[in-house]
Amino acid sequence: MTRIACVGIAVQDRIYYMNALPTGGGKYQSDQYQETGGGPAATAAVAIARLGAEVDFIGRVGNDSCGKTLIAELQQFGVNTQHCLQVPQARSSQSAILVDEHGERIIINYPSPDLPVDTDWLESIDFSQYDMVLADVRWHDGTTKAFKLARAAGVPTLLDADVTPQDITPLVALADHAVFSAPGLKRMTGCEDTEESLNKAAAQTDGRVYVTQGAEGALWKEYDRFCHLPAFVVKTVDTTGAGDVFHGALALALAENMPTETAVQFASAVAAMKCTRPGGRAGIPEREKIASFLSLYA
Repeated sequence: MTRIACVGIAVQDRIYYMNALPTGGGKYQSDQYQETGGGPAATAAVAIARLGAEVDFIGRVGNDSCGKTLIAELQQFGVNTQHCLQVPQARSSQSAILVDEHGERIIINYPSPDLPVDTDWLESIDFSQYDMVLADVRWHDGTTKAFKLARAAGVPTLLDADVTPQDITPLVALADHAVFSAPGLKRMTGCEDTEESLNKAAAQTDGRVYVTQGAEGALWKEYDRFCHLPAFVVKTVDTTGAGDVFHGALALALAENMPTETAVQFASAVAAMKCTRPGGRAGIPEREKIASFLSLYA
């Protein structure tokens, strides 16, 4: 069975659903609320587990009630958490998320300053056991270490290249597959034009580069040509976690040696299905539902 490692952050999401997103200061009322686990690498791990593969989440949480809840939820979804470090007397990371009636959202993330950046403990993990290592950009040192260990073990890597205050160029250079969000690509390259941005990103790595563009679909470079896959049209309820789910599904598809276009289509379908239900994880489909979805929508 395919086995994947997801390296990065786990976050407790507190999601508030509203008719419209706030445009300024004031008091606003939510008509629905839920708490659920989040974080790019952690949600990608849930997607991989839902799709039937073995997956390890490698990251850090506090040894507080929030951290214990995060680990328990990952385990409930079938994610292996033996390599998730619980830090004594530390707070876990959290996010407040506002979602409007069209599924668009505002995310306010609080990355816990209590979690240590030390990565020496990752050396005790046998990275040769994995078919793919996915990592996000929120734990910069952890991703660097994990990608170097994966490369030494001959294991391919996929980077969730989203927005972060740090320069992610060194991480892109280490990745076999660098999958950008549109804001993440613009931030790294400073370009408005997407194709020009992808060309600049491609110059930083020997790997393949992609960008997800929401309703505009996905664009990637393959053998010096641009390839585009339109987004699936679904009734969107909540886009929270859609990118994380896309990355997890893409990592699995590539680990299973699907052709690139097939892998991107598979990941797009999984992410689209997730968007039809509220929360970052509730709508992630099981594997058998993907074929029927693609037969209807492809």
